[in-house]
Amino acid sequence: MSPSGLLLLVLTATGPQHAFEDWARERARAFELGDRSIGKAPLWRERNGSGPFLVGFSAPSSLAPLVRAVSPGVINVLTYSQPVEGISAGRVPTATGSGFLLGPEGYVVSNHHVVKDGQSIQVRLADGRVFDAELVGSDPDTDLALLRVIDGTDLPSVVLGDSDRLEVGDWVVAIGNPFGLDRSVSHGLISAKERVLGVGPLDDFIQTDALINPGNSGGPLFNMRGEVVGVNSAVISNAQGIGFAVPINMVKDLLPNLLDNGHVERGWLGMTVVEEPGKHSAQVVDVYPGGPAAAAGLRSGDRVTTINGRPVDSYLQLLRKISLLAPGTLVRMGVQRGAAAREFTARVAERPVRPAPAGTATELEPQADIDRLGLTVSDLDADAAGRLGARSPFGAWVVQVTPNGPAARAGVRLGDVVVEAAGQRVASVESLRSALTERSAGTKLTLEIERQGKPRRLVLETP
Repeated sequence: MSPSGLLLLVLTATGPQHAFEDWARERARAFELGDRSIGKAPLWRERNGSGPFLVGFSAPSSLAPLVRAVSPGVINVLTYSQPVEGISAGRVPTATGSGFLLGPEGYVVSNHHVVKDGQSIQVRLADGRVFDAELVGSDPDTDLALLRVIDGTDLPSVVLGDSDRLEVGDWVVAIGNPFGLDRSVSHGLISAKERVLGVGPLDDFIQTDALINPGNSGGPLFNMRGEVVGVNSAVISNAQGIGFAVPINMVKDLLPNLLDNGHVERGWLGMTVVEEPGKHSAQVVDVYPGGPAAAAGLRSGDRVTTINGRPVDSYLQLLRKISLLAPGTLVRMGVQRGAAAREFTARVAERPVRPAPAGTATELEPQADIDRLGLTVSDLDADAAGRLGARSPFGAWVVQVTPNGPAARAGVRLGDVVVEAAGQRVASVESLRSALTERSAGTKLTLEIERQGKPRRLVLETP
């Protein structure tokens, strides 16, 4: 029965007045015909069966074809505490994880924490074959490791994608060996990008709700094209449906460094950069004479907008991109100088232990104890002091705060000026470093800061 017939039947049974019948009949007809000229528009929208779907959206009916295509390149990584020659049955691994093969040469990507304590490594392929493997290089800061299969033949491999093209809401598939359960598959969505977990200055995680458990570590995260877009790396304990992966573009930048050096030799451009709120770039405030940036022609006031064609939206993005490049690598920088857009090419140098001028928190400079607080600081000058409303041109200017780090938890913000630490006057980055030198882990540290000229006292725990 049509909606109008049903409505009239009900109205007749209850004996309504004729005027009400006429109104109800007209409303029912308007509903059937979609006539919005009578009364107000409906409260909701509906699609009929023949209407168009959302543009660009195609709901997957089954992921089985994708899983069949990519699974051969996913491997199980077994780490043993004792060195053993050849393949030996009956050994119990001290750590297990996942990984994926890059090509017929036998190079494998996995996690640093899976292999860091191993004296010998084996990999087990989807077809059941087992090979010995060797560690080529690893990097604890990004939790990535590069292995090589020894004497492997007819090795399958995966295809790498472009993690910069990922969008929140994209479908992804994680394949690995959680809790030793070989070839387990989970799927979900990209929940967020560029998550900073407070692990270190190179934090840049893809967040996904695809299930990632112990044993998945080092395994691939695939997009719907069957391309690896991330390396499954971290989970938050006591959380449900939250996993993290290292973006594959970061892995691409890192692999040549690991292959050539066995570890990551951090690149350095020799410039001090800051991130200003609301500006989608990293502003250069000082250039070290004789450094790569100076040789390329960069100046104070330039804004770095791209690195090798990839956008740079923040200080952290610039730090990540440059730090993963091996010394000697040529890098193209898109720069905004005033109203003009320009491009410079620099050759990345090896980062010195303490770049000059001493006391400045230059891009990628190791800050030792300062870094442990989750802070990046720079020497204050008269110009910066004026813009920040500081009472004097002396102090350590906070140009970056690591989210969830000790300083952030204590309330330190971008633009604060540290003027006292542990009871010692702070006039520069060097004096702040000196004040922190004798601090032991787990102790309370009192900082006096200025925020827009107003003093504040903050207490944080030294990690």
